[in-house]
Amino acid sequence: MGAVKTKRMPRAVREQQMLDAAVRIFGQRGYMAASMDDIAELAGVSKPLVYLYLNSKEDLFLAVIRREAAALTEAVRAAVRLDQPADRRLWDGLLAFFTHTARHPDAWSVLHLQARTHGEPFAAEVAAMRAEIVTFVTRLIAVAAREAHRNPDLADHEVAGLAEALVGAAESLAAWANTADGVGARQAAGTLMNFAWAGLGSLMAGRSWSPPAG
Repeated sequence: MGAVKTKRMPRAVREQQMLDAAVRIFGQRGYMAASMDDIAELAGVSKPLVYLYLNSKEDLFLAVIRREAAALTEAVRAAVRLDQPADRRLWDGLLAFFTHTARHPDAWSVLHLQARTHGEPFAAEVAAMRAEIVTFVTRLIAVAAREAHRNPDLADHEVAGLAEALVGAAESLAAWANTADGVGARQAAGTLMNFAWAGLGSLMAGRSWSPPAG
């Protein structure tokens, strides 16, 4: 870590610098072990300046969660083109998700682990992000069902359940992929695509599995 810099720069730029440092410290050390001194030093600013811009450690952590949640959500949304076939939309969304989480492992640690284990309002911010992604995936599945012309009336609760399951699987797989040697974003996305699309494709074609009687 270098010495504190004194060069003046726009507040917005300096604030992003602080958030970048905070993501790294929170992601690698955890919320409790992270110190404002280390965040300030990594950002190249004084600790009083961090407090001046971001008020407290709690507010800084919230700002990190909100920025990284928005970045992940936007990455997934931007990758999906509605003029593509249903399987391509799902693949593009999954690939974007795993690419983003692989490129930003500290941010993913903050969202997937740290924010969820240190109480409100941190967990609420991540829950809101997750709900937005689930809603987006729900719409993709519903549209795919309508476009298939085989099962246009797929029950809403079934569509919602499929979206929840898919997002949950993606979260778990990303956590595993970021710690497993030699597992890249394409491999992780391909694994989940093969797991999910075999079932979704059959469901779109009206071939659903039913439990045995009794």
